[in-house]
Amino acid sequence: MAVNFKKTYKFAVKSALYITLFSTALLAGLLYMFTVLNWSLVITFSIALFIFSFFVLQYRVEHFIYRRVKKIYDDVSLLESSSFRNKPITTDMATLTREVEKFARDKKIEIETLKVREEYRREFLGNVSHELKTPLFTVQGYLLTLLDGAMSDKQLRKKYLQRAEKGVERLIYIVQDLDMITKLEVGDLNLNYTKFDIVEVVQSVFDLLEMKADKKNIILMFDMKYTKPVMVYADRDKIQQVVTNLVVNSIKYGKEDGTTEVSIEDLVNNKIIVRVKDNGEGIDQKHIPRLFERFYRVDKSGARSEGGSGLGLSIVKHIIEGHDEKIYVDSKPGEGSEFSFTLEKTK
Repeated sequence: MAVNFKKTYKFAVKSALYITLFSTALLAGLLYMFTVLNWSLVITFSIALFIFSFFVLQYRVEHFIYRRVKKIYDDVSLLESSSFRNKPITTDMATLTREVEKFARDKKIEIETLKVREEYRREFLGNVSHELKTPLFTVQGYLLTLLDGAMSDKQLRKKYLQRAEKGVERLIYIVQDLDMITKLEVGDLNLNYTKFDIVEVVQSVFDLLEMKADKKNIILMFDMKYTKPVMVYADRDKIQQVVTNLVVNSIKYGKEDGTTEVSIEDLVNNKIIVRVKDNGEGIDQKHIPRLFERFYRVDKSGARSEGGSGLGLSIVKHIIEGHDEKIYVDSKPGEGSEFSFTLEKTK
């Protein structure tokens, strides 16, 4: 490790000067008392003593401080971090103090981040366990009932097998979404950019979810009639999944006889914004910062009764951010919610 000598020069110079002044005065006094005062001898002695004192003091102080500072670097386990290991040892106390204070601040932030991640990990594992447990127990219950004697009743057998199948379908849906969210989080998005009409994509989502919306008598609609295509540059399949997830959410949490309205607006810098708005139950402000977390549910009991994997919004966020775009949420309890995201517009 290199040694960086800095402000110890000031200490050595002052100390050497004091020693030289005292010694020179003593020598001059002795020469004056016992012999003839020789000023050239006194000046030569002063210069030599100052130089000798300076180098001795400088070396000893640096060596003294260096040994103790090096012990701090070597012995304190916190300072074995790579952020210190690759730096030269400094004997400047002010510099060392700044480095230690900076390291302490960084380490505090790192520890707090790790605590948040650990809490998130525990919550995630609990949520995964709960999400998988519900359909697994459902399937197990129906199969055990059949094995215990219900197999002979053809009508009951068919009914229970159909319900078990629904449980398996939900398990597959959860596992598929988990697989997708894992790939998204490690950056394995593999976007296939093409030019396409976003109006056509939204309409195809409406057609796909029309029956689901009819069950709650929810109308899927545009805010206006789009007579011309709105061309964007993105991954069509991924954006269709985004729109699907947002519309499914609006139906799931929308009120009976409500509406889900999609609007497409021009923004500056060759961008558009797609808004998906409903007039459902809305979301309390305290929940909004966590909406895009995996498995996070505002209404934990009601949401699970509606089905789904609990990963829809998290997938939406990763896809939009994978396009280097933004997603926004605006919601008021009792009035409804609006999810919007930007896309690059093209001709």
